[in-house]
Amino acid sequence: MLVSDKRFNNIKIHTQYSICEGAIKIDDLAEYCKLNKIRSLGLADSFNLCGALEFSEKLSKVGTQPIIGTQINLKADNIIGKVTLYAKSEEGYKNLTKLSSLSYLKSKEIEDPSCEIKDLLNNNKDLILLTGNYRDFFGKLYQSNKLKNFNETISLLKKCFSNRIYFEIQRHNESDEGNFEVFLLNNSKPLGIPLIASQEVFYLDKNMYEAHDALRCIGEKNFIDDKNRFKLSDQHFFKNHNELIKLYSDIPEALENNFNFPLRFNYKPRKSKPILPSIANDRSNSPEDEIKRQATIGLANRLENFIFKKNSSEEKEKFKKKYEDRLNHEINIINSMDYASYFLIVSDYIRWAKKNFIPVGPGRGSGAGSLVAYCLDITDLDPIEYDLIFERFLNPDRISMPDFDIDFCEDKRDRVFEYLKTKYKDGVAHIITFGKLKARMALRDVGRVLGLPYGHVDRLCKMVPFDPSRPLTLQESIDREPRFKEEIKINPKVKKLLDLSLQLEGLNRNMATHAAGVVIAGDKLAEQFPLYVDHSSNLILPSTQYDMYSSENAGLVKFDLLGLKTLTVIDKTLKRLEAKKINLDISKINQDDEKVFSLLSTGETTGLFQLESAGMREAIKQMKPNKFDDIIALVALYRPGPMSNIPIYNNCKNGKQEPDYIHPILKKILEPTYGIIIYQEQVMQIAQILAGFTAGEADILRRAMGKKKKVELDRQKERFINGAIKNGIAKDVANFVFTKIEPFAQYGFNKSHAAAYALIAYQTAYLKTYHKEDFIAATMSTELTNTSKLREFVEELKRLNVEIINPSINKCFPEFKAINDKIYYGLGAIKNVGSEAISNIIKEREKNGNFKSFEDFMRRVSSKDVNKLQLEGLTKAGVFDEFKHDRNKIFVSIPKVIQHIKNINDDKINKQTNLFELDEGKNNNFEFLHSTPWSQKELLAEEFKSIGFYISNHPLNEYENIFSQLNIISFDEFYKNDLSEGLIAGTIMSIQEKKSAKGTPYAIIKFSDKNGEFELFLFAEILINNRNKLKESESFVMTLQKDKITDSVEKKRINIRKILSLDEVINKPYSKVTIELKENFKIEEVKEILSQKGGTIINLVINKKNKKAKYSLQNNRKFDLKDFKALKSKEYVKKITF
Repeated sequence: MLVSDKRFNNIKIHTQYSICEGAIKIDDLAEYCKLNKIRSLGLADSFNLCGALEFSEKLSKVGTQPIIGTQINLKADNIIGKVTLYAKSEEGYKNLTKLSSLSYLKSKEIEDPSCEIKDLLNNNKDLILLTGNYRDFFGKLYQSNKLKNFNETISLLKKCFSNRIYFEIQRHNESDEGNFEVFLLNNSKPLGIPLIASQEVFYLDKNMYEAHDALRCIGEKNFIDDKNRFKLSDQHFFKNHNELIKLYSDIPEALENNFNFPLRFNYKPRKSKPILPSIANDRSNSPEDEIKRQATIGLANRLENFIFKKNSSEEKEKFKKKYEDRLNHEINIINSMDYASYFLIVSDYIRWAKKNFIPVGPGRGSGAGSLVAYCLDITDLDPIEYDLIFERFLNPDRISMPDFDIDFCEDKRDRVFEYLKTKYKDGVAHIITFGKLKARMALRDVGRVLGLPYGHVDRLCKMVPFDPSRPLTLQESIDREPRFKEEIKINPKVKKLLDLSLQLEGLNRNMATHAAGVVIAGDKLAEQFPLYVDHSSNLILPSTQYDMYSSENAGLVKFDLLGLKTLTVIDKTLKRLEAKKINLDISKINQDDEKVFSLLSTGETTGLFQLESAGMREAIKQMKPNKFDDIIALVALYRPGPMSNIPIYNNCKNGKQEPDYIHPILKKILEPTYGIIIYQEQVMQIAQILAGFTAGEADILRRAMGKKKKVELDRQKERFINGAIKNGIAKDVANFVFTKIEPFAQYGFNKSHAAAYALIAYQTAYLKTYHKEDFIAATMSTELTNTSKLREFVEELKRLNVEIINPSINKCFPEFKAINDKIYYGLGAIKNVGSEAISNIIKEREKNGNFKSFEDFMRRVSSKDVNKLQLEGLTKAGVFDEFKHDRNKIFVSIPKVIQHIKNINDDKINKQTNLFELDEGKNNNFEFLHSTPWSQKELLAEEFKSIGFYISNHPLNEYENIFSQLNIISFDEFYKNDLSEGLIAGTIMSIQEKKSAKGTPYAIIKFSDKNGEFELFLFAEILINNRNKLKESESFVMTLQKDKITDSVEKKRINIRKILSLDEVINKPYSKVTIELKENFKIEEVKEILSQKGGTIINLVINKKNKKAKYSLQNNRKFDLKDFKALKSKEYVKKITF
C-alpha cells in the first residue's frame, strides 16, 4: 500500500477514448506524468474501458499508479446520466467490465448505452462509486427537482456500497455547479455520504480549450457559433497540485478523501497469456489427442486424393513416411506450445464453411507452411511440394503467437460469423477500431463546426496529398504546400481552421469495428473483457472495447476471417458456368496449362488476382512464365525493394544472363529462383544447411536480419560463422555468404503467402483463358460501385474484341451477364440505381415480357421501385434509348413521370382501373414536357455523370475531321511513331495529385481517346498553371515530348510540354482557311455559311474542267468549329486546310 503524502490526485482523467470529449493521448499523458512526477491518476473515460489496459501499462512504466475506472450511464426515473465507478481489486475490475459490457449489450439503437440500478447493485463488489457533477445522473435528479428519488437512490446504493460511495465536489467555474455543491454539502452528513474533491480533466494544457470546444462540437454535430449550445468552462485542463489544494481549501474533508483515494486500490489490469476455449469432446480427453486424431485422418485423405496422384505409385511408402514424419514433428511443436485448440477451432469453422458451399481461400500468410493445417483443411497447399517451412509459422522461440488469416468469399462471410455465434454463443466478439482525426478529416470536421463553406473546406482538404503508403501529417502538408499560406493571407478564418485542426489531429473521432477479426475466449466473454455494440453496423456480434493491441495483451487470441472479393468472383463464374451445364472443379485444374501461361505472357492480365497492375503486366510480359513457380516468384518480387530483381530473374530465366548462386553449396536452394534470394524460407534453409541451425534458430536469424537490430545481428552472425566452420566451410567464405544474404533477407517475402496467392492468381488466369466472357462479367458484377474498375474492364473488352451491349431496359440485367460471347451491361452499375429496385423492374420484364414503350414501362413498374435520382441515372445512361425519345425529353419530365406512375399504382390498389384501359393501345396519352434535345457534347457529359465513363460514343469523335487538319493524332499512334514531339487529344477520366519526396506537386492523369486509355504525369509548373481547369470529363490538347530509354527492354518516356483545353484550340479564331470546292458547288450555300464578318482570311479553291481557280474573299469572315462542320457536311467540299 502507498503512504499518502497529501498530494491532490486527479482521478477523473478523460483520454481520447472518451470519444469527441477527451483530448488526451495516453502516450502524452505518460510523458506528462514522468516529467511532473505524478504519483497516481484515475481513468474515467465516458462509457467505456477501451483505454484501461493501455493506461495501466504506460502509466506503470513511468512510476505512476493507475486507478482504473469508467463513467457508466444509469437509467432510472426517466433520466439517463453518468456515475463514475472504480475497481479496487481484480474482482472489482470483473464487475466493472461486466457493467460496461451490459450497458452496450442491453441498450437499443436509439439510446445511449446504460445500466439499471439493479445491475449496479448486483455487481457492486469492490467497486467505488462517485456521484458525479451537476450534468451527471444525480445532478440531473437534482435539476429535475426529483429530490425524493435522489435520496432513495443514494440510500439504496449506500446499503450496498457502504463506505465505497462519495459525493463528488467539482469546481470548474460553471454556473450550475454552485447550487449543486451546496445541496451536496447540506446532504452529506444526513445521508452519511463522504465528500471527495475532483476535477474533470479533458485536456492537458489550458491553451487547448478552444480546440477542445471544437472537438465537442464535432461529436455533437453542432456549430461553434451556436449561442444556444451548452459550453464547458475553460477550467478542464490538468491543474497542478498547488492550484487544486487552494481551490478546495475550504472543504478539508473533500481534500483529505482525495489525498487518501489511491490507498484504496491494489489492482491494475495486466498482460495475460493467450486464452482459448476448451474444445475437448466425447472422443478424446484433450485438444492434443484430438488434433493428432484429426490430422492423421486428414493426412490419409490428402495422400490418397492428391499427393499419390501427383507422384509415381512405386514411391508411395517413401512419400507416406516423409509426410508422417513431418506431421508428427509439427504436432509435437503445436502441443508443446499449447496451440492445439487454436488449430482445431480454425479447422472447425473452415470445414463448416466448405461443407456449406462457402468458398475459402487456399491459405494466407506463413500458416500455409504447415502440413497439419493442410491435413485439417485449413489450407489447400501441400507445404512439402512447395518447399514451405513450418517453423516460419510456429516454433518454440517465437515471442508472440501467430494466427491464421483466412480468406472467405466476401458475400458469404457473414454466415461464418453466424456459425461462430451459434457454436460459441457469448464467447465470441469482433475487435473494436477507432476512426482518427487524420489531416483531411480534421480539416473537414473543424471546417464544418466553424461554419466554413463546404466547397472551400473541400478545396483545402485536397491540398493534403492522399497517399496511404506515405501519409503526410497536416503540418507536413502545410510546410510543403504554398497554397495554404496564400489561403491564410486571403482569409483569416483559414488560420483558425488550421490551428484548431493541428491541435486535434490524431485524436480518436469515432468507434467502429474491425469486421474481419474475431476473438473466441470461452463462454462469458462479457464478464472477462469489456464489450461494445456498434448499432450503426449490421454485425451480428458485439466487439471488444479493447483494440487489437490491447486485446492481444489481454490474452485474447484473434482469428482473422477476411473477405476476399476474388473468391466471390471465382464463385460467381463457376455458378454461371454451371447454369450453362459446364461443371468445373477449380481445385483440380491443371497447374501446367500451356494456354494459361500463353495468356499470362501476353500481359493481358486485367482482372487477374495480384497480376493486373500496369507494372505487373509489363513484368509478366517480359518474364514469359511457363511454370507455376514463376507466378509465386513474381507475387513475391513485385514490391518496393525486391522489384529491382525482376529483370535479373527474367533475364536468367530466358537465358540472357547467367545466375549467380553466391556459393556452390547454395546452388540447390537458389536454383529455382535463378540465384536470387526471393523468399524468407530460403534464408532459413541456407542457415540450416550451411551453419547447422535448427529451423527455429533459422527463423530467429531471419527476423534479426529483417529488423536490422545491430546487437542481435552481430550475435547471429557469429553463431552463423561458427556453425559454418563446424560444417567444414572456411571462415572467410562463411563471412562472405552472410554479408551476401543479409540484404536479401531484409526484404525477403514469405513464400507460404506468395504460393497461396499465386494459386488464386492462377485460378483467375485459367477462368479468363477458357471462359473469359463469364469471368469478366462476374468480375464486373462484383465491382458495380467501382467506376474506375468498370472502366478498365470496358477497355479490356474492347482490346479482346468482346461486344458490350449498351445499357438497355429490355436487353440488360441488374448484373453484368455473358450471353453468346457478348457482355450485357449491368444496370445496377449505373449511379443512383439501387440493386433491389432494378432487380424488381427486370423481374417484371422477365415475367410479363419486354417493355413495348416508355408508356408501357410507366404502366408496369411499381412506384416503390422508381425515384427521381434513379430515373435520372437510367435516362442519362441511355437505358430508354430504344423507345426513340431523346434523353432530355424524358429527363425534364421525370417529376411528372413519377407522379404518373404513382397515379397508376394508386388506381390499381383502389381497383379503379377499367380492364380495357390497361390495354396497350388505350393509355398512350402521356405528354412529355417541352425540351430541347441534348447536343452530342451534352449527352455524353450526362452519360459520364451516370456511368463514370463513355460507352455510347466518345466526346473526341465529333472532332475527328478537325483533328486531321490540325495534325492531332491518337496517343497510340504517337507512342508507336518515331517522332519526338506531337499533338494529341485526350479526355480526363481520373486525376490524382501527389507530392514528390521533395514536396513538389505532380499529378497522375488518366486520359482516354477513341483508341483507349493512357496515363501521363503532369509536373509542378504545368500542373500549378492549369490546376483549376483539370477536371474529369474535360478534354484537352497536349504537346507531348518523347524520349527513348534503353534498358533491358526499350521503353519510352513521355512528358507533357504544354496542355490546352480542347475548347481553346477548337474555338480559337483561325488566321487563314483554304476551302477547296468540287465542280458541283453551291455558292449561295457557301455564302450563307460565311456571311458573318470576322478575323479569318478565307481562300476558295474552285475545281472546274480539270483546272483550279483560287479566290480570296475581300473581307475577313468569322470561321469557327460550327462553320467548319457546316461546310464539311456538304458533299461538294473537297478539303479544308488551315
